[in-house]
Amino acid sequence: MRHTVESVLSRAGTGPFQRRLLGVFGLVWAADAMQVLAVGFTAASIAASFGLSVPEALQTGTLFFLGMLIGASLFGRLADRFGRRNVLIITVAGDAIFGLLSVFAPNFAVLLALRFLTGLAVGGTLPVDYALMAEFLPARNRGRWLVMLEGFWAIGTVVIAMAAWIASLTVETDAWRWIFLVTGLPALVGIWLRLWVPESPLYLLKTGRRDEARAVLDKVLRTNGKAPLAAGDSIAMAPPAGGTGIFSPELRRRTLFILLVWFLVSISYYGVFTWMPARLAAEGFGYVRGYGFLVLVALAQIPGYALAAWGVEAVGRKPTLIGFLLLSAAGCLLFVVAGDAYLIGGSILLMSFALLGTWGALYAFTPELYPTVSRATGTGAAGSMARLGGLLAPSALALVVTQSFTAAVALFAALLLLGAGAAVLVDAETRQQELR
Repeated sequence: MRHTVESVLSRAGTGPFQRRLLGVFGLVWAADAMQVLAVGFTAASIAASFGLSVPEALQTGTLFFLGMLIGASLFGRLADRFGRRNVLIITVAGDAIFGLLSVFAPNFAVLLALRFLTGLAVGGTLPVDYALMAEFLPARNRGRWLVMLEGFWAIGTVVIAMAAWIASLTVETDAWRWIFLVTGLPALVGIWLRLWVPESPLYLLKTGRRDEARAVLDKVLRTNGKAPLAAGDSIAMAPPAGGTGIFSPELRRRTLFILLVWFLVSISYYGVFTWMPARLAAEGFGYVRGYGFLVLVALAQIPGYALAAWGVEAVGRKPTLIGFLLLSAAGCLLFVVAGDAYLIGGSILLMSFALLGTWGALYAFTPELYPTVSRATGTGAAGSMARLGGLLAPSALALVVTQSFTAAVALFAALLLLGAGAAVLVDAETRQQELR
């Protein structure tokens, strides 16, 4: 009998194999969230250590996001050419090594170089993780599981907020070194765990390694308690629908508009969460101040992911994405018009809830827009656009933020509304769609 990878995965269902995969990827995903958000949580301490202003200290974020921009595009293309598994092991090793070396940086110049190299590795990890996870999931619940993986970002956010809070209370100088230590350790564990992850069967089929693809699928079936393929069964790859290159005529429109959404969401998210921690810790708005409130902001992300996980399967990827973009814009607008600390606090919690739901929907939607031959390239390009937004947030927006943080948040609201319009123009809905 002739099978496709999708039909075998549907028979295997989601069980112990996918749960283990989720745990392995989720650990490093949480670690990557900590690395990314450490930009905002370490800025004040780095400034104090090296005699800099906070905007100058945020150059660590500029270099980190520049590394992520390059890493997402570079490693995404390498994963489509040389395999997902090899690239994942290399990137998570770089994440751990350069992340931990940051702890011992003797001066600001060395710290900038190490944050760039850490960003390069983290940028490569994120899109390839999603491409590989998507390729081990059946269509009927792929979206929910991809949002669950993105949900580990919230765990990393809570951990980094609590680490920064504890460091602020217990460490008199160089608190940033302890924060970078906490961010680097999970990736170190992740190097060993990634060795368990097999290569994508879709990638193996694409490169003509049918026996290896069959062996991986048999492993998935056995781990999930199902009988392996019969001796006479064969595995074939479903033909891609339309073009294969991300800018081919068939895929160009969806690529352009989904990349625009990634950029607009990223510059808004990082614009808020790069500058918000230092601002709330230093001055705040009444009760809306300090690291305790930042932990609450991090916890608000978890129900956002839960709603996105339900929405992408029940309503669809595209409607869920548009809904969360509009809700994110509403949170920003509420912050702009808020007249007291309670409304300000509510608006920040709403922004955290909605923006992370937006990310969940984006990460579920994007890998499904592309065929196997260009899936990692497509998710890598999306990651690069996200990092471009992150790159601009601490640097190009510095003048706007320092003049008026409220005006900056109003700008983010406008960008998120524009992002909702771009999402409307994406020419696909991928719920229940077979990967090709």
